[in-house]
Amino acid sequence: MNLLPVAEALNRLLSRAKPVAASETLPLAEAEGRVLAVDLTAGLTQPPFNASAMDGYALRREDAPEPGAELKVIGTSSAGHGFEGSVSQGEAVRIFTGAPVPPGADSVLLQEDAEKIEGGIRTNFPVRQGQHVRPRGQDFAEGEAVLSAGTVLDFSRLTVAAGMNRPDVEVLRRPLIAILATGDELLPPGSTPGPSQIIASNTFGIAALARKAGADVLDLGIVPDDKAKISGAIDTARDAKADVIVTLGGASVGDHDLVQATLIEAGMQLDFWRIAMRPGKPLMVGSFGETHVLGLPGNPVSSLVCSLLFLEPLIRRLASLPPVRREAKVEAAVTLRANDHRQDYIRAKLSKSAAGHWLAEPFGKQDSSMMKVFAEADCLVIRPPHAPELPAGAPCPVMLLRPDLLA
Repeated sequence: MNLLPVAEALNRLLSRAKPVAASETLPLAEAEGRVLAVDLTAGLTQPPFNASAMDGYALRREDAPEPGAELKVIGTSSAGHGFEGSVSQGEAVRIFTGAPVPPGADSVLLQEDAEKIEGGIRTNFPVRQGQHVRPRGQDFAEGEAVLSAGTVLDFSRLTVAAGMNRPDVEVLRRPLIAILATGDELLPPGSTPGPSQIIASNTFGIAALARKAGADVLDLGIVPDDKAKISGAIDTARDAKADVIVTLGGASVGDHDLVQATLIEAGMQLDFWRIAMRPGKPLMVGSFGETHVLGLPGNPVSSLVCSLLFLEPLIRRLASLPPVRREAKVEAAVTLRANDHRQDYIRAKLSKSAAGHWLAEPFGKQDSSMMKVFAEADCLVIRPPHAPELPAGAPCPVMLLRPDLLA
């Protein structure tokens, strides 16, 4: 099987990804970042009454068209405690921001534009019709569709949802990602490795990335190199109706790499395997009907790079969320050598030049098993297949490991 270009592999993966249609109802306190499944309509009118936008005096504009009008103050209207009467000719009501404008009044005079006199006020400025009054329904009306289906609920939209008197919302279900790590050599963190054993680390980073991307995670733990046990873990993922099954390790062609064969025997349709990229060449993609399968390499860096390139976009598509914008252009801090037939993703640090330009400087060691270098990196320098030598200072495409880094 020939190596598949990265862009073609991603297009093939996403072309068959259908957004999750199932929904659930959540209280507002749990809905941050979720996607509305249906239009959200207002449960009331806001404001529910004509409200004062300022502290001052509610009055009839016809009583004070010019400065010098003298009005009798007959009461007070404050937030939560409106004036119970009405305003007639020659009268005014002391009013505070957010309070109901009493019947009869149609405008509000700022308190600093009035002079107190015995029993009332004298106006020092002319009054415009409706000034400093928020009309009933100015924000939204009961039954109005304020937020449309597909809207991502962030802090501002949760605020308006609460203001619409909606204590809960119907949102799309988050995609479920089942993750299983395979290998006789793997032990969970906190264990004491014996000869030929290592600590399993990939699951934790990939699960965190999946949750951040908008998914729920089912951790199936560590499965030994045993076809029956691998098959059992796959059955567990399918029984849980996982939208994506992610396997870690065991997707190559070695005698102990059993995952691909076991998946195919279980009925997986293999879409493609082996990508023209470094690290991450052994990536495998397949499906059980609508359930996607991603077989990631066992090396930590390879699995994380593949997750950024393929798993994150897949989750965002399934979750009806916009793509995470990780691509950026910076300058190469050093000369980058010409590339071969694979697309390289080179771990690098970012810094600013004296001129204020962002520079990417690759680490000297790029072994795909080196987790520390990945943790210290800010970005991945992207070197396309057959790219010529790139001199220092030239524009250089990168993938940001933290999307807000250059903000």
